[in-house]
Amino acid sequence: MESQILGIDIGGTGIKGAIVDTNKGQLLSDRFKVSTPSPSSPLNVLDAVRQVISLSDYKGQNIGFGFPAIVDKGQCKTASNISEKWIGINLNNYFSEHLSKKCIAINDADAAGIAEVQYSQLSTDNTTIILLTLGTGIGSAIFRHGHLLPNSELGHLKFKGTIAEKYASNKVRVDQELNYQQWGSNLNEFLQHIEHLFSPDHIIIGGGVSKKMNKYSKYLNTKCKLSACSLLNNAGIIGAALNVSRQ
Repeated sequence: MESQILGIDIGGTGIKGAIVDTNKGQLLSDRFKVSTPSPSSPLNVLDAVRQVISLSDYKGQNIGFGFPAIVDKGQCKTASNISEKWIGINLNNYFSEHLSKKCIAINDADAAGIAEVQYSQLSTDNTTIILLTLGTGIGSAIFRHGHLLPNSELGHLKFKGTIAEKYASNKVRVDQELNYQQWGSNLNEFLQHIEHLFSPDHIIIGGGVSKKMNKYSKYLNTKCKLSACSLLNNAGIIGAALNVSRQ
């Protein structure tokens, strides 16, 4: 398996990609981003993915995808921040057939999580680690003793009369024009709920707002260790590529 693999992170707002050195967990190219099309149907997203491939000038034969849904053996099982037309499609087969490359998909937050655990030198022995990606929605990756529990989707927990991602995602902050103190208070309530349910040793904040954690960390109060994702918003791209290298 080649070690230079294109990773593509498909989100509800943007589609990002870069060529990744899977030995080191580093980007070998610029990160390219295009807007997620509306509607985000399979054909429209495929066109956007082709744009990312073209921008990256990738010549390899393997592409990893992080996808915002439950992904079971390649099959898309849900659709909350992407078109429902994806439900039932085998993502591995769909992208492989249309792009003429070996394509393997994984839940986008799981992709970010496996990258962070692999490359950040986290202590995983006898620990429960939860990574939360805060973006259009809230994705999650849960690790126990370093082993992933796939497709956890904690952003869909019922919370405050709705679901968590409609209360504490970054999209909520932007749409409701919340300042960081207001949004941080919302997020803190959700983090404390996660602590009550799972008693994690470490919660990691990922997604685009991970690089701005200094603006809201003062409003977060957890019993467990709390930190920003060391790979920041590149974690999903790197993890998508890493997942292919493991196949």
